[in-house]
Amino acid sequence: MAERLEHFIGGQHRSPSNGAWFPSTNPATLETLYEAARGDRADVRSAVDAAYQTFHSPEWSRTTPSQRGRLLRRLGDVIGEHAEELARLESLDNGKLYREMKGQLATLPEYLYYYGGLADKVQGAQIPTNSPEVLNFTQREPLGVVGAITPWNSPLTLTVSKLAPALAAGNTLVIKPSEYTSRTILRLGELADEAGFPAGVVNVVTGFGAEAGDALVNDPRLAKISFTGSTRTGSAIASSAAARFIGCTLELGGKSPNIVFEDADVSNAAMGVIAGIFAAGGQTCIAGSRVLAHRSIYDELVERVTERASSIVIGDPMDDATELGPLAFEDQLAKVSSYVDIGKEEGATVRYGGRAPEVDLPGYFFSPTVLTEANNDMRICREEIFGPVAAIMPFDTEDEALRLANDTEYGLAAGVWTSNLQRAMRMSQRLDAGTVWLNTYRAMSPMSPREGFKQSGVGVEHGLESMNEYTRLKSIWINTDEGPVADPFVMRS
Repeated sequence: MAERLEHFIGGQHRSPSNGAWFPSTNPATLETLYEAARGDRADVRSAVDAAYQTFHSPEWSRTTPSQRGRLLRRLGDVIGEHAEELARLESLDNGKLYREMKGQLATLPEYLYYYGGLADKVQGAQIPTNSPEVLNFTQREPLGVVGAITPWNSPLTLTVSKLAPALAAGNTLVIKPSEYTSRTILRLGELADEAGFPAGVVNVVTGFGAEAGDALVNDPRLAKISFTGSTRTGSAIASSAAARFIGCTLELGGKSPNIVFEDADVSNAAMGVIAGIFAAGGQTCIAGSRVLAHRSIYDELVERVTERASSIVIGDPMDDATELGPLAFEDQLAKVSSYVDIGKEEGATVRYGGRAPEVDLPGYFFSPTVLTEANNDMRICREEIFGPVAAIMPFDTEDEALRLANDTEYGLAAGVWTSNLQRAMRMSQRLDAGTVWLNTYRAMSPMSPREGFKQSGVGVEHGLESMNEYTRLKSIWINTDEGPVADPFVMRS
């Protein structure tokens, strides 16, 4: 019988109230890794109870910003001590390369250190008034209970991106991880307890979106929802939050352009294209899935990208020689495969890949795929595939490249490859994307804010600006005049 993982609520492991469990499968071997608690409304209610009571308890509400900072830094240390364990567990759960996860986990403590340092830097301001007897100042306060719903592609990194600023600001959390990747988020709850956070500050309820996720989003005691996932689900969450007048931060889909100009170093640009779409199996919201190449270097770029794609080592993600592991689950494999078929039906050419590779494992593997003769009206260029599929299309002028790049409902990220500094700056200003990389791709830091434009999201992740997402602003007025009150029917200023 597979190991069973319970919810983590109020500092304790708790069995599902309905007695139901669901399996999690290793996407490379198709072996059952464990069974997780199938949370429902009752489990979510218990978790929100714990988070709500702890938020209002002296044990948490009276912690100073400096104390919260020390707890976050300690959590960073604890994660660092367990980095290899966490990397291994996450790779087994979602199929990402173990060596990539070791790199992510080695830097993950930096998120906690950064926000630990920000915890006591949240400040208000004194506001000028028209009366010397009236003092007006502002202060930022924690919101309360934050509901965090996190995805399967980078569970720990994307969860910590929410957890760190939320805790630095003094909130408590209820986390609902993806049903495909429960284990490491449950470990995160346990490690927060080990780091010294009071019971009930970090709570984890596992289960499915239609059951546990929906119950969390609609709990009336939630003060904010932070979600990373599909645009369709994000839209539904935004509607629910708006109906209750609570805030939401949404990091959603993307169809990011990676633009290569004629004066670029084509060799470097080809590696940037590979990194943008084939790293992490293309299962990332910032994937550079639309490659725009100037017609004069189009053939050379296609050849270089195809040549490197054909040599990518596909196999066991736990093997350090592997460069591309499996897709995370069966439905994702079916989705990616169907989009390649759609591309062919629309007139695109499969220059390489487009099929299941020969691998000595039974998992959800799909070859790195290069599609040419693509155009921006095709579904493969308009809809998020979330897999290792690059659609490459030519352009002739800078204005055409800009038009094609911005002709999308998404606005998450973009890449530009050029040796012309003036062009690089023009493009960075005119591209309708929250993140623009110039002569690089997939660079990221907890210090750099990230915002999605258009249907790619609402609100800011990372950076100093994200602290505002987890606080509310209060304006306080003090009358220092000891004299009699003036005309009560005239507003003071």
